Amino acid sequence: MNPAILIGAVIGFAVGRWGGLIAGALVGYFISQWFRSSALGSAMSRIQQIQAQFLESTFAVMGAMCKADGRVTADEIRVAEQLFDRMRLSPQARASAKAAFNRGKAAGFDLDAEVARFVRASGRQPALLQMFLQIQLSALAADGNVHPAEHAMLLRIARGLGVPESEVLRLEAMLRGGAARGPASADQRLQDAYQVLGVEPSSSDADLKKAYRRLMSEHHPDKLAARGMPESMREMAEQKTREITSAYDLIKSARAAQG
Repeated sequence: MNPAILIGAVIGFAVGRWGGLIAGALVGYFISQWFRSSALGSAMSRIQQIQAQFLESTFAVMGAMCKADGRVTADEIRVAEQLFDRMRLSPQARASAKAAFNRGKAAGFDLDAEVARFVRASGRQPALLQMFLQIQLSALAADGNVHPAEHAMLLRIARGLGVPESEVLRLEAMLRGGAARGPASADQRLQDAYQVLGVEPSSSDADLKKAYRRLMSEHHPDKLAARGMPESMREMAEQKTREITSAYDLIKSARAAQG
């Protein structure tokens, strides 16, 4: 039974016997409903704040990333616009994203402060921080040429997020197509697959499966949405889970072939 109803009923009974019991139970019910709606409203407001900051910081930092080597290329602008489309941003949200991108590539942009602002808003949730970093990495590799200054900025962003360099390497492996795509050799694809799952080739089958399940749980789109990931980024989250599964399947196939 709802504790508020029970407490209200007990107090009501003590004051007014059976009539008081009913009245107290009703008062307890309405109080519990008020607290429930208040808490739900607060939680929804919190998620909306995270979502808004996610979009703002994503594109502001992306603008800075694209300008890291001294200029913003047409390919980098194209990737940003494609991201607008993939996220199905409304005209208003699209305008806000463009404004944030331009703010990020302008002189005097405080990259560290922007990253810190996002970290605070996200509540330091690892999956959201990794998704944020993955988007930046995608923009970084848009023109097919990662400039040293761009890579240095990516590591700087990772440090600001509290993400270890090993995670950056894992995301880079995932960006290369993990296990399924790209011109890389079979050995390189297998090496990337282990990197995607964050395990060593010497890991047991049990540890491999454990790592796979953990990553799939951490990056499940529904869980990310509940933590504040904008719904418009669901497609990207789903793509990430497909890449994790692809890496896992490749490793399993390679091990089966080895007997």
